Amino acid sequence: MNTLIEAPWLADLATELPANVRLQRLIGGLRAHFCCGAVALLRLEEDHLCPVVVDGLVSEALGRRFAVRQHPRLAAILARGEVTCFDRDSQLPDPYDGLLDTLVGEPLPVHDCMGVALRIDGRPWGVLTLDALQTGTFDERARADLADCAVHVEAAVRITRLEQQVQVLGRAGSTHASEPHDDPALRSALDDSEILGQSEALLRLQHEVKVVAGSDLPVLLLGETGVGKELFARLLHRHSQRRGKPLVHVNCAALPESLAESELFGHRRGAFSGAVTDRPGRFEAAEGGTLFLDEVGELPLPVQAKLLRTLQNGEIQRLGADEPRRVNVRVVAATNRSLRDHVRDGSFRADLYHRLSVYPVPIPPLRERGDDVLLLAGRFLEQNRARLGLRSLRLSGAAQAALRHYHWPGNIRELEHVISRAALKALSRGASRNDIVTLEPALLDLDALQAPAPPAPLTDLPPANATPPAARTPATLREAVDACQRQSIQTALARHDGNWARAARALDIDASNLHKLARRLGLK
Repeated sequence: MNTLIEAPWLADLATELPANVRLQRLIGGLRAHFCCGAVALLRLEEDHLCPVVVDGLVSEALGRRFAVRQHPRLAAILARGEVTCFDRDSQLPDPYDGLLDTLVGEPLPVHDCMGVALRIDGRPWGVLTLDALQTGTFDERARADLADCAVHVEAAVRITRLEQQVQVLGRAGSTHASEPHDDPALRSALDDSEILGQSEALLRLQHEVKVVAGSDLPVLLLGETGVGKELFARLLHRHSQRRGKPLVHVNCAALPESLAESELFGHRRGAFSGAVTDRPGRFEAAEGGTLFLDEVGELPLPVQAKLLRTLQNGEIQRLGADEPRRVNVRVVAATNRSLRDHVRDGSFRADLYHRLSVYPVPIPPLRERGDDVLLLAGRFLEQNRARLGLRSLRLSGAAQAALRHYHWPGNIRELEHVISRAALKALSRGASRNDIVTLEPALLDLDALQAPAPPAPLTDLPPANATPPAARTPATLREAVDACQRQSIQTALARHDGNWARAARALDIDASNLHKLARRLGLK
């Protein structure tokens, strides 16, 4: 009897489940069926393959975007219409070398792998990959099973996509349900991979932005430097009714005061020295679409007055012109400053502030987004791996812990620089491009960047006898991670009367993996 047909995860195809739950259970079921180290479902986005769900890979792998041309194994799988296996002696690098979650912390290479391309509605959609640390895991029977499984995976993806399309159509009130694949609103709504993260704070924010996008209200994006305000402005535009029109970005901090008015509203020939022709401004360039005013607090007061008039009556007046022009533009502004303070000191108009902040949207700093830091680190690790021509670039367990506990005053931008600098340091200190390069906390050099930190939540405060940050070493960080894992396991066991199976379920970890981890930590 075909064990695939009886597999419990196939029943999920006929069950109403959240998309991520259905796909995660499917991938977990495949990993158990094939008894392999890792399974990954990757979606094709232009010339990159992006992980949608993974099982058995380190958490930061979800943040990576694999350029197809830089990964010959993925390219081969994508190009073929059947299951593709790679001989154990294959010289083609494996994209997951060092990324399998082995629970022992060692960067191990993949020894056996196979994959299959997936097609949805006759179009390439992505790939399903299986990897194992043990040579010979994937025999002829396994290859035949994977060919059968591909059909079920395509069905799960198709169901998930249809459910998402129904949700988008419901929000938009679209009348084009018969042609969902040609609707740019659907394409953009199903591809928000530009903003990376799975934290509750980020998911809540994305939902809020998508809701307010349907209105024409001015939106004020608030957040520290480096949190990604421009990405959220693009998300808002993509989900608005103006998505087919331009999104025009203006960096107000880069506008010379003498040219700010002309840049925004345009000018007539002869309006000032050097104005030899009529020139439209950014408002006219954004006609029908969205104008994103980044660092709006930097605008000079005279320009603020003209911007207020435009927001009030939908008209602009080119510099040197006698007659106003009507414009149909939605304004989205952003600032990393407290505009309330600038209103109090007189450098920002109170009436303009109230006009711009009809719907304020605070963007959480990276330190409040939990494990999102690891997903973002994964993206930057893959970028630097490709840029430097490395076989593999990964974080050690201690380095992951260091990233999670650092306060990130420069947010995502700072994280990108930290990863790039650490990768270069690793090479300069003798790392080989042909090896699996592991970044340790010393290479990240976060202690040197630590001061001054904002007040930490009480739950993040270290114990009174904790080693000060400046005195920590990679060894003590690893010990801290082990101690945390050990305490979590002991607490779960105590809560469930020493029952390992129930403790594993409470910790959301496979029971066999829990036993392995416990042995490594000296609990068995």
